[in-house]
Amino acid sequence: MPRDATKLMDVALGNAPADLAVINATLLNVYTGELLKNQSISVVDKWIAYVGEGAQDAIGTKTMVIDADGKTVIPGLIDGHTHLGWMCPIDQYLRYIIPGGTTTIVTETLELYPVGGLDAVQEFLASLKEQPIKFLATAPAMASISRKAGHMPLQDLKHLLSFGNVVGLGETYWQSVLQQPDILLPRFAETLKSGKILEGHSAGASEKKLNAYIAPGITSCHEPITADEVMQRLRLGIHVMAREGSIRRDLKEIAKISKTGVDLRRLILVTDGIHPEDLLEKGYMEYVVQKAIEYGFDPVAAVQMATLNVAEHFDLDHWVGGIAPGRFADMLVIPDISSIRPLTVISNGQVVFDNDALSVPPRPYPFSDESRHSVHLSTQFESFHFTLETVSQSTQVSVRAIELVTDLVTKEIHLTLPAIDGNITSDIGRDLLKVAAIDRRHNQGKTFVGLVKGFGLKSGAFASSAAWDTSDIIVIGTNDHDMAVAVNRIHALQGGYVLCDNGQVVNEVPMPVWGLISDLSIQELVAQLASLKLALAGRGVMFPDPLLTIITLTGAAIPFFRICEEGYVDLKSGDTLGLYI
Repeated sequence: MPRDATKLMDVALGNAPADLAVINATLLNVYTGELLKNQSISVVDKWIAYVGEGAQDAIGTKTMVIDADGKTVIPGLIDGHTHLGWMCPIDQYLRYIIPGGTTTIVTETLELYPVGGLDAVQEFLASLKEQPIKFLATAPAMASISRKAGHMPLQDLKHLLSFGNVVGLGETYWQSVLQQPDILLPRFAETLKSGKILEGHSAGASEKKLNAYIAPGITSCHEPITADEVMQRLRLGIHVMAREGSIRRDLKEIAKISKTGVDLRRLILVTDGIHPEDLLEKGYMEYVVQKAIEYGFDPVAAVQMATLNVAEHFDLDHWVGGIAPGRFADMLVIPDISSIRPLTVISNGQVVFDNDALSVPPRPYPFSDESRHSVHLSTQFESFHFTLETVSQSTQVSVRAIELVTDLVTKEIHLTLPAIDGNITSDIGRDLLKVAAIDRRHNQGKTFVGLVKGFGLKSGAFASSAAWDTSDIIVIGTNDHDMAVAVNRIHALQGGYVLCDNGQVVNEVPMPVWGLISDLSIQELVAQLASLKLALAGRGVMFPDPLLTIITLTGAAIPFFRICEEGYVDLKSGDTLGLYI
């Protein structure tokens, strides 16, 4: 990130003209917490040269001048933890992220590695380059319940850590670290050796286990959902990320910490992922900061939690996070400190949004042919692939099933079921359906069929090629034939979400890039997703986001009982279990 130091110094001294000047602003100094009046900022190329009351000497005939009289200027917002490797290509996300004033994003890449390996991650990283705002990323830790998907050669990690825009190892689930130290601790060591950081995920860890998990060098956690959990982790010296996104909205509870007087410099605001419909309806980090203010955080502190605090966590505060000489010229002009509604957005010294319009378009990325052929199945699926034959001649069998306690949290239950002609079938009356996990990359069709209770589907089958932390297709169905039709349609589309009924595809959302990412505009995608959710609701699925419910069935991040192509997985013990007891 080279700077023309001589030119910066000349502009600061008033001996050369700035490229851009913001004048007459009320400036939020995030370093001191002050709101300073009558401030001006001089910019050269991508960089801030001067901040103070005497910028007039550096305003030349070609200097672009933004008069912020009566307005407030704050640093560009930073999202320190999100997941942008699925649903939309980056240029579509950015059309709605940039107007809200986010100028730096740190994204996970763990969605890509299971389905496409190093190639998929590298292609995603390439799509982040040369955009109007800055992107950084974390390498995937690959703590997966699937042994195949979780296998990542250390050489792949070492290669990714050599990238300048990769800042560390992404979130690593504490259970996986304690259960598989021989796999994950070498990845930790390689990351620390490269001078980069370890991001955490410690939901549900008891005090001793939390200490043991942090001890190898974990620096953050985005999982606390209460003020007490935040305080516990702050006391252990890590940065805590408070979420207000599409998967979790924890700020209201966490905001209670603002009344305690505790030092908030290690508290960070993040999205942890935003779904396209929420991005269009609510916005991005500007929404998160506004909610923090609404829930009781001091406005200055709320902005610090989305700027300087994030930059300090990633050791980037000499580049971003504040408005000061030598930093990137990332700043927002807003009506006042309590109204996080950008009127003008400046990123890398360019006005990228002004007058309610983007002025620098995001760069589309041409994804490879390989990315569009990521669903590999060795056979055409038929009804018999989902048959559950009993292992004895008994008319009653004892089985394990996944019960959906909430739309995301699951538990193991044991059931005694009738064997009809030697088979177990879905029981719609009991809301007990078949669920199958099918590997689409490594074993090209290896399948485990189990049972799930509580999904609500009354007819047909619903399938997804997105499945957290694995390379699986997940399908839930009331009958074997519709399950087969749905999986075969996923294969034909090379990824997406498919709803079948009576042997016909009744709704689908193609996701042809790595089986995760749409080709559509974000508005078109939102319309398709809404149509799919409406069709699912019409068949009894009443969860707020049934897509999230199905894709998290394979995830090791959410308790307690999951599924992959090898079987059920008990997250507490790490054991892989079969259907029959």
